[in-house]
Amino acid sequence: MSLIKSGPEQELMRAAGLLAAEVLDDIAAFIQPGVTTLQVDEFAGETMKRRGCQSAFLGYRKYPRHTCLSVNEEVVHGLAGERILRFGDIVSIDCGVRYAGYVGDTATTVAVGGCSAAAQRLMDVTQQALHQGIAQAVAGNRVTDISRAVQDFVERNGFSVVREFVGHGVGRSVHEEPQVPNFVDVGSSAKLRAGMTIAIEPMVNMGRPDVKILKDGWTVVTQDGSLSAHFEHTVLITTGAPEILTCVRTPSGSKGA
Repeated sequence: MSLIKSGPEQELMRAAGLLAAEVLDDIAAFIQPGVTTLQVDEFAGETMKRRGCQSAFLGYRKYPRHTCLSVNEEVVHGLAGERILRFGDIVSIDCGVRYAGYVGDTATTVAVGGCSAAAQRLMDVTQQALHQGIAQAVAGNRVTDISRAVQDFVERNGFSVVREFVGHGVGRSVHEEPQVPNFVDVGSSAKLRAGMTIAIEPMVNMGRPDVKILKDGWTVVTQDGSLSAHFEHTVLITTGAPEILTCVRTPSGSKGA
């Protein structure tokens, strides 16, 4: 599969990315104390249908939910169920949508009503690390430039980067080449070229980087039980500055954060 997207393909990626961003905003606004993660996921499915797109995750490798909802010590691939969200929890929402054959992939971490200062700092650093990585997503750079920027920023701030799960190319498939680690891996040093679309997604732990998968076969948690945060954007590599595709556009035409 070609890594380079043509002009028309880039337009479809922009449309899919915008829908993913809008759906993610809707889900984040729905989350409140007292709802279950299954109710959140069902709302996400209804929102996707209303906006004219489908979940890119539902059925992918037999995944049974519309979104990945990871709470507190859960890192990624959290499987929605009967867990009730409580005030002070933090929830990572990973949202992938498919539109016209193309995928927009994005994630954010939000507090349920409010959270501790330590949890807020973890979320802030993870989001900032994402933007440090995006700044390196420039034609002529290498994937390792993104990885180094993310890892250095996270570790300077006293947190750790998950090694087992990484960012990736995205387009017609949820996962395409190249892999985009959040740590320097000399085996993932592909050169970035204009027309590539990649998902950059730091997963950052408050404690150690080690993780494990629960018995449901999907949900990844920190081994030490520490909090984890996850932020993600789909980015188009251009001949100039990187273009974030999973941003909600404001009425003036500019992009939101």
